[in-house]
Amino acid sequence: MKRLAVLFAILFCFAGSSAAQEPKGPVTDVAVKAGKILDVRTGNYLIDEIIWIEGDRIKAIGKAADISRQLPAGTKFIDLSNATVLPGLIDCHTHLTFSPYLHGPAGLHLSYPREALLGARNALVTLEAGFTTVRNVGAGGYSDIALRDAIKAGDVPGPRMLVSGPALSITGGHGDENLLAPQFNYSSQGVADGPEVIHRVRENIKYGADLIKFMATGGVLSEGDDPALEQFSPEEMREIVETAHGLGRKVAAHAHGALGIKNAVLAGVDSIEHGSYINEEDIQLMKEHGTYLVPTLYLGDWLLENYASLGLTPNMIEKAKIVLPIARQNVSHAFQEGVKVAFGTDAAVYPHGLNAREFAVMVKLGLTPLRSIQAATVNAADLLGWSERVGTLEPGKYADLIAVQGDPLADVRVLEKVRFVMKGGEVIKNQQ
Repeated sequence: MKRLAVLFAILFCFAGSSAAQEPKGPVTDVAVKAGKILDVRTGNYLIDEIIWIEGDRIKAIGKAADISRQLPAGTKFIDLSNATVLPGLIDCHTHLTFSPYLHGPAGLHLSYPREALLGARNALVTLEAGFTTVRNVGAGGYSDIALRDAIKAGDVPGPRMLVSGPALSITGGHGDENLLAPQFNYSSQGVADGPEVIHRVRENIKYGADLIKFMATGGVLSEGDDPALEQFSPEEMREIVETAHGLGRKVAAHAHGALGIKNAVLAGVDSIEHGSYINEEDIQLMKEHGTYLVPTLYLGDWLLENYASLGLTPNMIEKAKIVLPIARQNVSHAFQEGVKVAFGTDAAVYPHGLNAREFAVMVKLGLTPLRSIQAATVNAADLLGWSERVGTLEPGKYADLIAVQGDPLADVRVLEKVRFVMKGGEVIKNQQ
């Protein structure tokens, strides 16, 4: 017994000595030394600053000389002194579980589990492109909800996601799978007419949707419908919006045609997606109601250059050639009139990861570089209802930031080559 007591004493002392020598836990403080930080609210640059990060949040930002004296021992330093630092970017219109090569009949072979796995790949590509937050507006089988939850759990890397689940559509409209013959008796999830729209909204929310997306008009990459024509009636739109808002969810309306835009705005939607045929009446209504426009512009370049290899139907190709050029003229007018703009790409119409090419098109059509960046930061955060979390680099917000070489206010295309990405204090990409 004496020998056993001595042995336990030795082991206890050894264990205590080892514990004293081992670190108590991972370092939670990070100091990012930035050459320039773009204040996206004002367009001013802050020079020679340190962003002090504690855990996944920003603790303080200030002059390097001042912050350095406050940092605790063991703080990890990241040197971005030769770069321009911005908040992580936000894309308000993505489809991470889709691919441009699965439009038309090819998409009929894609299972919902495969969509989710495809989404995992696209989520990482999007994050590495500098988009630390996205709003996913349409996916099959609630695959976007599964992807969002997997990212939250740390199972797969990806941006923060707000998701809609299946988009709502009328029978035979944009959003309904109308490529099959009647004997197959199949309609896509989210298809609803009349009072049934209330059930569909509640069902999406039941299964975890953060927002509701519905098709107010026809679309381009669907068979037989007309993008210029309204789909849901004004009464159906109001029921969708009232039900969603009553359950604390925002509403995005896919809307190309002018009448569909008008009635969606009057129904109280939070954003109009695309807005191809937007007219003066629509613009004034959107300004009056504070409705955001989420234009998706670069897809026009990519789609018209690549449609021959995508397996689209002749009807889809014809619609693309008509609608996409018209959209640029009308959206440019909306920019000039000062409608509120939030950044969105419709990534999946073209390959994921090219999202930042949207900026140059927005500038070409009349936005200043700063306004285009604000669309992907402060404006996008406001549309999402996440202004207290993302969109700017401020104490208390998530440590989501990117770094580029050059001046994005002089050449917005530098945002297409993001060198550094951090999400929630974790370095995702570092090519400095």
